[in-house]
Amino acid sequence: MSDMVEVVIDSVRVSLMSPQRVVVLRQTDVERYLAIWVGPYEAESITVALQEVEMSRPLTHDLLKNVFSLFEAKILRIEIIALKDDIFYGNIVAKADGKILDIDSRPSDAIALAVRAHVPILVSQDVMESAGIVPERDMQEEAPSMPTDDSKPSGQPAKEGEEGLDVFEDFLKKLKDDPGDEEEKPKT
Repeated sequence: MSDMVEVVIDSVRVSLMSPQRVVVLRQTDVERYLAIWVGPYEAESITVALQEVEMSRPLTHDLLKNVFSLFEAKILRIEIIALKDDIFYGNIVAKADGKILDIDSRPSDAIALAVRAHVPILVSQDVMESAGIVPERDMQEEAPSMPTDDSKPSGQPAKEGEEGLDVFEDFLKKLKDDPGDEEEKPKT
């Protein structure tokens, strides 16, 4: 467990391009993030638990938590232990009859359970090293390729990729110049 780092749920985000959702985990001791794609149902289950919404009937993850309780097993933590071929692998770590059990799980299901059981979420150091995002470092690495307003003298045409807001200005100008888009105004 010493090669694990603790994370908390930073946010659950929606992809506008697909039905997938992203759970963003934030490392507790440094500003480093891990984004995990999850299905819409798992994202909803995580969000419901985070917002402490009371459901009339138990969701699947509530049922699983109830089963652990019924068998007098205690959920200790959940772990995201590996990343292979762009797939995250997780464990639910529980204690039952004095034994520590590692139960294979999709990270999304394990996270939904962790929120309900109020247990820590841990991520392997190797996973954080390979898939973690450090905002400042990542922004600095991209900065040289990003154009700035003073990167080209005024009056020169923009190079490819340097269009900036000019694209939006051109689009708005076309909308203003298009007489077919004007609404018919009532005559007074």
